[in-house]
Amino acid sequence: MSKQGKYEATARDVLALVGGKENVASVVHCATRLRFKLNDKDIPDREALKNHPDVIMVVESGGQFQVVIGNHVGDVFKFIAAECDLNIADSKNTSSGNLLEKFVDLVSGIFTPFLGVLAASGILKGIIALCDQLKLWEATSGTRLILNTASDALFYFFPIIIGYTSSLKFKCNPFIGMAIGASLVHPDIVNAFNESGKPGAQGIDFLMIPVVLMSYSSSVMPAIFSVWIASHAERFFNNILPSSIKNLIAPLLCLMIVVPLTLILVGPLTTTLAQSLGQGFKFIYDTFAVGAGAIVGGLWQVFVIFGLHWGLVPLMYNNLDTLKADPIVPMILPAVLAQVSASFAVFLKSRDPKLKLLAGSGSITGIFGITEPIIYGVNLPLKKPFVIACIAGAIGGGIIGYANTQVYSPSLTSIFTFLQIIPSTGIDGSWYGALIGTVFAMILSFIGTYLFGLPKVTVHANDNSTITSNRKETDTMQSVVDTLHSPLIGKIVPLSEVKDETFASGLIGKGCAVLPSENHVYAPSDGVVTSLFKTLHAIGITTDSGVELLIHVGIDTVQLNGQYFSAHIQEGQRIKKGEKLISFDKDMIVKAGFDLTTPVLVTNTENYFDVLTVNETEATTSRPLLKLVK
Repeated sequence: MSKQGKYEATARDVLALVGGKENVASVVHCATRLRFKLNDKDIPDREALKNHPDVIMVVESGGQFQVVIGNHVGDVFKFIAAECDLNIADSKNTSSGNLLEKFVDLVSGIFTPFLGVLAASGILKGIIALCDQLKLWEATSGTRLILNTASDALFYFFPIIIGYTSSLKFKCNPFIGMAIGASLVHPDIVNAFNESGKPGAQGIDFLMIPVVLMSYSSSVMPAIFSVWIASHAERFFNNILPSSIKNLIAPLLCLMIVVPLTLILVGPLTTTLAQSLGQGFKFIYDTFAVGAGAIVGGLWQVFVIFGLHWGLVPLMYNNLDTLKADPIVPMILPAVLAQVSASFAVFLKSRDPKLKLLAGSGSITGIFGITEPIIYGVNLPLKKPFVIACIAGAIGGGIIGYANTQVYSPSLTSIFTFLQIIPSTGIDGSWYGALIGTVFAMILSFIGTYLFGLPKVTVHANDNSTITSNRKETDTMQSVVDTLHSPLIGKIVPLSEVKDETFASGLIGKGCAVLPSENHVYAPSDGVVTSLFKTLHAIGITTDSGVELLIHVGIDTVQLNGQYFSAHIQEGQRIKKGEKLISFDKDMIVKAGFDLTTPVLVTNTENYFDVLTVNETEATTSRPLLKLVK
């Protein structure tokens, strides 16, 4: 299958598992996640999504249903966007959720679409600063002028960009939003503002109402508030105007009313508010820089997990606009790279091939600011690496706060941030402080994770049988907390040899398989039947000790639609160890062309350090098959 075919297949699977396009009110994507807003949050099949081979994690935060895909999220999004017709994005359920969820949804919806380009512009700005320090060109060089224009353009014309994305969020004509944003940076307004500061300059008015001239380039808040007003005005005019003229007259009235209102009232008020926020933040930061750095550095990844980081995003851009520098992004630098360092330690220490692959590849992307794969796939599931990295990030953030490091252009925190924290006066103590804080955090995180973050296991069975570990770790003792007898009689088959990639990969859960020599499935432990498929080919059990077990008789036997199967129990029924659950005709199933290899999987594997299979060739209902280790 081609890459595009794979992305399309993933998109179709994800869309189906969230409830289909009918359940999607809106969807956007960031660097690694699909961010859905759903009509009914109870519909998605969360477990199936988590077990999908192309899905790293499912996160619900800030009113969004987030599906973490990884670096190829943009390719998957294209197919979902085409299927869902994103022209009607956010047309439903915009009022659901509490105030925090609404705020997170609003900010993420406005800023997410252009974060990649904005970060690229910031990196280019950092490269220019480095070239300046190395004196690779003259200050008046045409090359520098053109590259500097490319790096400045997006941020300078921020009101236009914000006008576009805000209009999509507020369900307003996007070209009205862009026109309102463009009016704030129109050359006539810019020239009038520049002239207003000269002696004897005359101000301007609108219908004899004086206009307070201000600089709106790079501003954030004026465009957002103005487009919000325009969205209400447009809906009002569309409702009262005849359909024959509303497509022309509604935009006309919106521009005639909202642009003057923006320049007279909304712009000055929001700019004053933005400046006050900037000065207030500066006061708090100047008073509590070390503590602020420790808090941001230690908790940033926690904020990201719960979507709370969006609350700081407008403040970062507001700082760049009003203060011309921002200290928050440098504080985040050790938080990001400490997680990368922890993941790299896991890569070096672990002997689990799948974990090594994810930790290694994720460490590379993490250097460039994309940390979701290592957070959700490596550090957070292992718990200790995540905590160790957060502690290291707090220490590094405190050092950076003490050094008063600032970033001077928009940034997606990554290794390139070191280019963006170079002051115009040249590399100084603030830059070295960031380097020391970040490197110290990375070293501390690496050593802590390597020594303490990844437990190893040697397991001794309670009986005479030996057992094999999926992780192959053999240095310290771990305890067997549960033992499951075989639900079938037959030959034990390693899970990796099952001819179904979904089972063989362990994505649904760890365990093994049995090629049955008899026609019955028995209860491996006391518990409850939590699911019994209509086709009777698979059964889900939750044991009294909390083990969630899936027994899937054969490969693709769902196609038999229950033929050759019979059940002796019902869903929800309590069962006793050794009780007969399902019967099947193995000869007829094989004759029908189906592989009868039966996976026996612990689907809540994440609750255990490992799931171990006895080192034997034959399975019987009287002896253990799986042992669970904590």
